[in-house]
Amino acid sequence: MAGIGKVMDEVKKAVVGKDAVLLRAVLAILADGHILLEDVPGVGKTTMALAFSKALGLRYNRMQFTPDVLPSDVTGFSLYNKAVGKMEYQPGAVLCNLFLADELNRATSRTQAALLEAMEEGQVTVDGVTHALPRPFIVIATQNPAGASGTQLLPDSQLDRFMVKLSLGYPEPQDELRMLRRKQKGNPLDGVQQALDKAGLAALRAQTDQVYVSDEVLDYIVRLVAGTRTLPELVQGASPRATLAVAAMAKAAALARGADYVTPADVRRIFHCTVAHRLIPTPQTRDVDALLDDLMRSISAPQLK
Repeated sequence: MAGIGKVMDEVKKAVVGKDAVLLRAVLAILADGHILLEDVPGVGKTTMALAFSKALGLRYNRMQFTPDVLPSDVTGFSLYNKAVGKMEYQPGAVLCNLFLADELNRATSRTQAALLEAMEEGQVTVDGVTHALPRPFIVIATQNPAGASGTQLLPDSQLDRFMVKLSLGYPEPQDELRMLRRKQKGNPLDGVQQALDKAGLAALRAQTDQVYVSDEVLDYIVRLVAGTRTLPELVQGASPRATLAVAAMAKAAALARGADYVTPADVRRIFHCTVAHRLIPTPQTRDVDALLDDLMRSISAPQLK
């Protein structure tokens, strides 16, 4: 798809050598989902979010989460206006198109929970009054790896609301060299141009919704997700929300390759990044990705005619 390719080309001006991760992020945006990035500091998580906001022409807010950030900082609060004699809503940081929640797992549980309604419902409620968020609304949250200083695990209910969990990782030496060379000419983000506007993104999302999924592929998705619930290596399998997310991501993957129907290969392509973060392994389970590989090998895919 031309629109997807243009967005990718612009973001790649700022993020070097991470094409596969960027594509999965684009698919999550097309599928109307939110993105969780888990990585060590300094690998480009914030740069990626900024590049997407510029390439998509989205209004962007960033919040650095620390233990002293309050829920009202996220959702907003009511303030008495003496001139008019009534309380007025003061918008929080989440009132934007693309919200970067930086180091979300450094915040308190109450503040983390303040994002839940916004992510799921596209609205926030303050003092009993509901305020709709701008459309589109996308959350890109970053977290440091579990066990890093000053962090606490995100609750299962919040992890389940992220469409995908991605990791940029360290760059290859040749990509790091390219990054250095670009930096000598200025900030690479300055070169990122708008490739799509809000109407264009809405049109691509509408096309994604129209991608056809046969009953055979729907059954394949259900069997894969249900398979995670019977694995002895897992304390908790994937939820029905994961089933919906896999179907939505598979549609986006099909659209990205220029097709109007989903194949089992599209499902397999996005299964790991869409499902793995929703699972709770037993203490003895070390490699969830390998577990999912075995699961996909054990469940037969339909042969499409």
